[in-house]
Amino acid sequence: MATIDMTRRHALGHERAREIVSEIGAELVRRYGVQTRWQGNALLVRRGGIEGRIEVGDDNVRMHAQLGVMVGMLKGTIEQEIQKQFERHFG
Repeated sequence: MATIDMTRRHALGHERAREIVSEIGAELVRRYGVQTRWQGNALLVRRGGIEGRIEVGDDNVRMHAQLGVMVGMLKGTIEQEIQKQFERHFG
């Protein structure tokens, strides 16, 4: 099983960072058909072969995901997309 673990610092405040993570979640639903739901300060992301969470802190956002065997072959592509989104939204 492949793992993705990425953290990005921000200076947006907790509420704004949470709004942005909600927007990212909506984009993931639209583009990839994942299911999302909030659990405390973490947006849970799930789909066949992917189980992850995006945790929102006061000064950082952390993405942690487990990828199944088939999806794991796309780990590099998925990591690049997450990095791109984090840079775009959290600078």
